[in-house]
Amino acid sequence: MGASRRAPARPTRATRRAPDELSLADARRIALAAQGFGRAYPSDPRRALARVLEATGVIQIDSVNVLVRSQELPLFARLGAHDRDAIGDAVDRGDVFEYWAHEASLVPTDHHRLYRWRMAQPHPWLRGFHGRHRALVERVHARIRDDGPLKAADLSTRRGPKGTWWDWDDAKAALEYLFYAGRVTTRRRDADFARVYDLPERVLPARALAAPTPPEREARAALILLAAAHMGVATLRDLAEYHRQRATAVRDVVRDLVEEGALRAVRVQGWDEPAYAPRRLPDARPHDGCALLSPFDSLVWAPRERVERLFDFHYRIEIYTPAARRRYGYYVLPVLVGDRLVGRLDLKADRAASTLRVLASHGERHAVASRVAPPIARELRAMASWLGLERVAVARRGSLARAIGAECAARRG
Repeated sequence: MGASRRAPARPTRATRRAPDELSLADARRIALAAQGFGRAYPSDPRRALARVLEATGVIQIDSVNVLVRSQELPLFARLGAHDRDAIGDAVDRGDVFEYWAHEASLVPTDHHRLYRWRMAQPHPWLRGFHGRHRALVERVHARIRDDGPLKAADLSTRRGPKGTWWDWDDAKAALEYLFYAGRVTTRRRDADFARVYDLPERVLPARALAAPTPPEREARAALILLAAAHMGVATLRDLAEYHRQRATAVRDVVRDLVEEGALRAVRVQGWDEPAYAPRRLPDARPHDGCALLSPFDSLVWAPRERVERLFDFHYRIEIYTPAARRRYGYYVLPVLVGDRLVGRLDLKADRAASTLRVLASHGERHAVASRVAPPIARELRAMASWLGLERVAVARRGSLARAIGAECAARRG
């Protein structure tokens, strides 16, 4: 899972010729293969997680738990039922660490060195905070150093009730500043999903911290090459967004990587923008499985326009949309069958009733209910079993609801 950049090949006549042409179907298959769909995975949880990270590089974290924590779903989509402690155990071992890679994310610890340029830059939301609260920041750091790991609640300076989600008090802001700067990191999150902060040298492997820090441009280039490997085929903006870089900051980096032969320029049928692919494309065999995708799965995250280009699938997260304005539901998972996104399911784990509730089942125009309902029903039953729920209940909302409900009822019978 290392990210060292190999010496690029000298450009040849072949690399200077007109870009390769890809059909949209080829681009979809390449993207799915790059993201780890259709692979065989080992049964050992540690090795299986390592293989998922080889494909995705980043697992986004989110606190919403109406179904299950979002970081568990990318593993289920690729591995099926798996050890639910796999990620927490990987954090404990120091195999992965949490950082702002693509939003708050888990990334391989061997990639720590590739984010140090970002750690050295001003915090994007707390510009000027250190200058105004330098003494507080240093006191918080000293408290962790001297007294051991702690949570933000252990330091709260707030007087009065909390306001919005982003209404941080100064102590929480100091911790967030230290976290972004890499001066503290996190241990396994607690039962309430709160970060537990500690010093990096007490959490991360010494070899990761001792790895030489590459110059910023070299680190950015390494992240672009990783993004290309994880996406298979992508535009400039796609490549930049994967690790939250600005397209303007890496435009010249991408150009140089193409000239060196480390990236290939390609054209994709129907895409207006130029695209890029790794020097060696993944083995893009047709995908014939079914997967329920987290709203934060790296196959479907921002830029959402990529999902529309690849799958003709318009997707927006409606968690933060007022209920009356939601079109599809609260926690809506895109559904992959074969190499197409065929619909979306609004899911909820009703733990009190031991039931996986399918609150809505909307299909795309091209989805034939009789063909897609059986594999979707199988995935729903597998998910319910994995979550320790006894049954699946399908509400009659959405164009796929009747067919999926019938399949689930038949399986109960």
